[in-house]
Amino acid sequence: MSNVERAPQERVCVNGPQVNGPQVNGPQVGGPQVGGTGGLRDGVAVADSGVEILEPREVPLGGPRAMTVRRTLPQRARSLVGAWCFLDFYGPDDVSASTPMRVPRHPHTGLATVSWLFSGRIDHLDSAGHWATVRPGELALMNAGSGISHSEYSTEDTTVLHGAQLWFAFPQDHRFSEPSLAAYRPETVTGRGWEAKVFLGELLGSRSPVPTPLPLTGAELRLEPGASLELTIPADHEHGLLPVSGRVRVDGADVPADHLAVADVGRTALRIDAGEEPVAALLLGGLPLGERIVMWWNFVGRSHEDIAAYRAAYQSEMGFEPPPAGSPLHRHLPEGEPLGAPLSGELRDALAGETYDDGRPFPQFGDFPRHTEPPLPAPALPTTRMKPRG
Repeated sequence: MSNVERAPQERVCVNGPQVNGPQVNGPQVGGPQVGGTGGLRDGVAVADSGVEILEPREVPLGGPRAMTVRRTLPQRARSLVGAWCFLDFYGPDDVSASTPMRVPRHPHTGLATVSWLFSGRIDHLDSAGHWATVRPGELALMNAGSGISHSEYSTEDTTVLHGAQLWFAFPQDHRFSEPSLAAYRPETVTGRGWEAKVFLGELLGSRSPVPTPLPLTGAELRLEPGASLELTIPADHEHGLLPVSGRVRVDGADVPADHLAVADVGRTALRIDAGEEPVAALLLGGLPLGERIVMWWNFVGRSHEDIAAYRAAYQSEMGFEPPPAGSPLHRHLPEGEPLGAPLSGELRDALAGETYDDGRPFPQFGDFPRHTEPPLPAPALPTTRMKPRG
């Protein structure tokens, strides 16, 4: 899924709570109630156990009439949980009577996207040659690596769409890996009043075979009304719990649905107590990334120059803007003229195997079948230099 905001916020991301992070605009949804004697820290509710409660904000996917998602990462107070850097939750939406998911071709760099559905189906197509239908209870993990473009559309037979789109950032030594797609349907493990599907990492005796460039955890948890679950967790990992239905307490902190409870490093256990309704939740965790990253629109890099280069490459390969000086296209087009359409055909074949001047593969955002919907254009870069604000 793309971040299709027309004025995306620049993010220089570090692990842990952020005191002076960049402001995020947009309406806030609901309001958490903090258990115990906790209070506010940098505008975020914090329980006496130290658990932070992050509120979501509503974001339309592509415009005011588009499907709306609730976003809990990134935001001013916190940009990362482990390496997880983006969390959108949507539905349940009756897309048979409203706007379905329609996200045309768009780019990603330096991250992996994780799609997880509770209901409905989504067709995925990418420039690395993968086509897949994402189904409930089945992981779809796309490694963007050095660069990929993809599209996502809810299927025609989907009536109710309900799910989450997650991203995690790659560490420096994996940023330029080859794009790929992995799918996995985890087993269901059960206990007294609870069940779990572990789609990444290891938890509750279940291990996912899907590799990640650094230790991560991802799981769907379900609890019966009044049930409790105590998780044993690595002390050097951060964790976040997002109830997608029902209300829970996480180490004593009240967490409404759609809010993200975050537990920093130093804990070896995490207790989850369901309220009077059944609970479905996503648990995310992992070793802190330990690197500063710049995240803007759908790109993850390490500097303003990275982001500007990725945007220029995408815009020129899609035909929206003239190619930058370091592009092989620059040598094949009249000065200052764009392609006018996505790179394809004989010109694409003639330039296959070439690189940008800095060594990035060309085309950075791959090839796509003809007769698909036109790609999304990138927003304009910020008017000021992207730099750390934390």
